[in-house]
Amino acid sequence: MGVAVSGGADSVALLRLLLELRRELGIVLSVVHFNHQLRGADSEADERFVSGLAQEYKLVFHCASSDVAQHAAKEHLSLETAARKLRYQYFGKLLVEGKLARIATAHTLDDQAETVLLRMVRGAGTRGLAGIYPQLSVPGSQFSEIGKVVRPLLSVRRKELEGYLGALGQTWREDKSNLDLRHARNRVRHEILPRLEKELNPAVREVLAETAEIARAEEEYWLKETDQLLASAWKCGAGQGALKIDALTSLPLAVQRRLVRAASEDLGLRLEFRHVAEILGLLHKEAESAKSAVLPDGWTVTLQRDELRFGTAARKLASLDYEFRLPLPGVVEVPATGSRFEALVVSGNRGGVYNPEHLLDRTRLDQELRVRNWRPGDRFWPGHTKAPKKVKELLRERHLSGSDRKLWPVVVSGADVIWMRGFAVPSQFQARAEGREAVVIRETPLVNGRGGIGSIST
Repeated sequence: MGVAVSGGADSVALLRLLLELRRELGIVLSVVHFNHQLRGADSEADERFVSGLAQEYKLVFHCASSDVAQHAAKEHLSLETAARKLRYQYFGKLLVEGKLARIATAHTLDDQAETVLLRMVRGAGTRGLAGIYPQLSVPGSQFSEIGKVVRPLLSVRRKELEGYLGALGQTWREDKSNLDLRHARNRVRHEILPRLEKELNPAVREVLAETAEIARAEEEYWLKETDQLLASAWKCGAGQGALKIDALTSLPLAVQRRLVRAASEDLGLRLEFRHVAEILGLLHKEAESAKSAVLPDGWTVTLQRDELRFGTAARKLASLDYEFRLPLPGVVEVPATGSRFEALVVSGNRGGVYNPEHLLDRTRLDQELRVRNWRPGDRFWPGHTKAPKKVKELLRERHLSGSDRKLWPVVVSGADVIWMRGFAVPSQFQARAEGREAVVIRETPLVNGRGGIGSIST
């Protein structure tokens, strides 16, 4: 397990806690550090400090750096967003390459409270209020179940961790930029939350963290319910979709909103509340003169007899499609995903180098495979699951939407999807006999590729 250590109190405390517990947990630790190059000599000093910790405890040290300010300017992102994007891309790279199975970050209850409050004032439903998830599957990881970022300190206050370090006599690094009130999170941390604690509720941080926990449970429940409703009320394909009006109007308003949002996300479209309200307004008598609504990215939804039809973006959506030949063995680069796919032929699995769940029986595959983005109608049967599922349902369960969802890669042999990013290969295609030639599909980031290994949020 890698421990993401910035040098600050939270991450240093996480490292020291896991060092104490590693025998009990049966884990092998290493240290992960990403230098954002935002604070000149201080950033370099942070890296040396973290490297020293790794050396002191005889741990492997994984380190990378990038000019976050330059990336933020180029991509028109805030410094916080750019830093998080590049940092998590590095985490993903370590997981994709199999150097680590999990990475632990030191997000605390305070971080959770700040995140929920920021999302609340910017506008969010229960999905946004769910805040920081305790664990996050990393797109592209070859470890379907354990390729994750985990957050074990989400129920712990920052001041408790600082007290713990003080009792150990352990020093840490202070990031002066955390006091810069030009950043919204710092204003929430140092001004708004302390005032709410003083004037409204001393336990406001705990209350906000509980709100996130409630919202996550709500989202998990409604995701399954919405999937069942969508299966009978929605049809999509070739850049268009139709939602049955009778199925929609028979539902409470809250469920109608979820169904419209889920249908749009099935097309790779993310809607704001006002867009959903406008779509539902087409069904009301007072809006009889309105027959269509304009949505983002050139989409429209039109009221046609007994259906709401989403369309006019077929050409744009189709332009995102890709498909490449993958020889067996062989390599192909896919710019759309910012990654390189390799079909590697191995003889047996001596020493347990490869996860058995990712070994394919070569005798069951065509000599030439194809790498492409998934298409409507594709089905996949992840190993150790009871039945195959539509790919779109598997992706919806992972809360993927937009271009990330549209571009999600699969590998096909003939008409069968035999590999899908982030999942164990189907049991019927797994290599069974030891010593027989098997195939491993590996995805690694392009050094200067466009895109990335998937978007990962905090």
